[in-house]
Amino acid sequence: MPRVLSLCTHTSARSQMAEALTRDAARRLGVPLEVHAAGTEATRVKDDANTVMAELGLDLSAHTSKTLWDVPGAQNFDYVITVCDSAAEACPVDPGQTIRRHYPFVDPSGGSLDRWRAVRDQQPIQFGAFVQALKDGQDVPATLGESPAVSVA
Repeated sequence: MPRVLSLCTHTSARSQMAEALTRDAARRLGVPLEVHAAGTEATRVKDDANTVMAELGLDLSAHTSKTLWDVPGAQNFDYVITVCDSAAEACPVDPGQTIRRHYPFVDPSGGSLDRWRAVRDQQPIQFGAFVQALKDGQDVPATLGESPAVSVA
């Protein structure tokens, strides 16, 4: 089963939403995935993240903020997806089999719930395309917004 890590700086918002949305897309599309979220620093999952995800029927209340080193098999992911620029810069070197992707999303922290919703609503498109590409046996999108039908080989 492929292992996917969504990596952000504080693992308090974007990576937590990405984990839930990737897991949901995998469930809906029948793609077995092990999905985790982590950060370069651990803080706490923000209440606004849980609020906007609950609007989609996804519950983050059991999610915790953790560093990469707190995730089981931290050096053993098939895909590492950074969702913010600072995490992309701070992400450690991955083993050769790991495919890294960078899908940066605006940090909604400190913004209105509408800002949180805007970020949340962008993520299912990207992570749905990611899971669809896996299901179809295609290369996963290389950049934010890329269609899964476009090969990145």
